[in-house]
Amino acid sequence: MKITILSAFALALVVSGAASASAATTAPPLVSDVCSKCHGPDGDSQSPLFPRLAGQTAAYIKTQLESFRDHSRGDPHARAYMWGIAKPLSDDQIGQIAEYYASRKPGAAIAPTDAKLVAQGKQIFFNGDDKRDIPVCASCHGEQAQGNDSIPRLAGQQPDYLYQQLRAFRNGMRYNETMHANVQKMTNEEAAAVSQYLAAQ
Repeated sequence: MKITILSAFALALVVSGAASASAATTAPPLVSDVCSKCHGPDGDSQSPLFPRLAGQTAAYIKTQLESFRDHSRGDPHARAYMWGIAKPLSDDQIGQIAEYYASRKPGAAIAPTDAKLVAQGKQIFFNGDDKRDIPVCASCHGEQAQGNDSIPRLAGQQPDYLYQQLRAFRNGMRYNETMHANVQKMTNEEAAAVSQYLAAQ
């Protein structure tokens, strides 16, 4: 599958034309021919392995694509897929992709599978745990988990994807100094709870 995706990406670059082309002509071919294979049509991923991009902040998408391109984000899926896919992207193309996805309507909330976990996750998201140095998630990600600038939207995100990212931040597999500190003392159950709550928003 990796080879197929990378081959499709190379073809999409040819179809999309020069890096300086407008977003209207560049982003749709890249999205439909490449990105949609994992992230779903218009970024509404239905796979637990790949994040939803529709409605994500443009600044966050831009930052992540740049991190994939320069290999500064090194979690397993980044290495396996996004490093190769992002490598030939120009700054203009990254900006166009980011703006395109940011303009899409976010996917519907994902029905929770465990009401108790959702309640626990809501408590952590809005109150944190001062005694264990777990901060209030909403203070950065917003009361509705809508994100802001380079801080990502988390509402309606795939719960399994969120869970894996929280674990990656905690163990340092995905580097982010702030997030590493914020989730260092979070248990797997708490990470799953927060993920279930956010997915349901």
